[in-house]
Amino acid sequence: MTLQALSIGDLTIKYPIIQGGMGVGISRSRLAGAVSANGGLGIISTAQIGYDEPDFDQNQKEANMRAIEKHLAKAKEISGGRPVGVNIMVATKDYPDYVKKSVEAGADVVISGAGLPVRLPEYVAGSNCKIAPIVSSEKAAMLMLRNWEKKYGRTADFIVIEGPKAGGHLGFKVDQIGTLTDAEYDEEIKKIIAVVRQYEEKFNQPIPVIVAGGIFDHNDICHAISLGASGVQIASRFVATQECDADERYKQAYLDAKREDVEIVMSPVGMPGRALKNEFVKIIEEKPLPVTKCFHCLEKCNPAKVPYCITKALINAVRGDTEHGLIFVGEIVGRIKKIVTVHDLMEELVTG
Repeated sequence: MTLQALSIGDLTIKYPIIQGGMGVGISRSRLAGAVSANGGLGIISTAQIGYDEPDFDQNQKEANMRAIEKHLAKAKEISGGRPVGVNIMVATKDYPDYVKKSVEAGADVVISGAGLPVRLPEYVAGSNCKIAPIVSSEKAAMLMLRNWEKKYGRTADFIVIEGPKAGGHLGFKVDQIGTLTDAEYDEEIKKIIAVVRQYEEKFNQPIPVIVAGGIFDHNDICHAISLGASGVQIASRFVATQECDADERYKQAYLDAKREDVEIVMSPVGMPGRALKNEFVKIIEEKPLPVTKCFHCLEKCNPAKVPYCITKALINAVRGDTEHGLIFVGEIVGRIKKIVTVHDLMEELVTG
């Protein structure tokens, strides 16, 4: 199958491939810029994006705001001015400020999950920034689109459907993960697309649907498109690239991973997540790790009650401490066997 360009309003992406946002620090300017430069849509994760700023320990929010501006500018430079977006978790503390800062800094799109971004349209008001909620069910898609229509008289610029094979935070109950068959979730995708089609007619505009979770190769992309999707979002495969912003030891953990090394953990965000089983995961399964310093990352987090500090765990990982950090992965991680350039990966995904 020859892949068609992805149109999101007045944005044209050469290939229908969006790189998934990965925090803390996994997808920043180097990765996102390279993906956009090579015909996809690169996405920067704003989750504690300023973790390596000199004043991060004392002023997390200020460091993050500065880093958003810095990394969007760098990504645009690397991409040659092509579109670059951000992924911002709804669960983020001061979520509206992160959205507004990203828009101000020139983000072309904002993708939001880890909660439903019911007020996202008001945070991008007056800009040309495109917005997309991440949903995992027909019910969530209907809720989001109905909410935006009634409250703001607008609809989504595109929709990301994140399935049960995705990495990181998952919009499913624990007992659903691993029990939903591919065929069953294909039917759910079709139902979500049917809901989106209703809103395309209401607003007389296309609303591209992007499928995420478990996308490994060209055949997976073609399958998603055959279901009615306009494109795909891929995250895990972009970790194993030369341009990925993570430490080389983090990337090596992906190469070393086997299918049986992946398990579901509970995140302080209040959602299950898919991660590599390492020393850190073994410890938190047995007992909570006391939080000695709060990094003010989540809107609803009580440091005295959460099982561990997700910021500390993710920073440890991105810096290369792969035994004492949290390493989020997609279900397909065991199939990743080598580090390649973003250019070569994109070529493989596009041509098969």
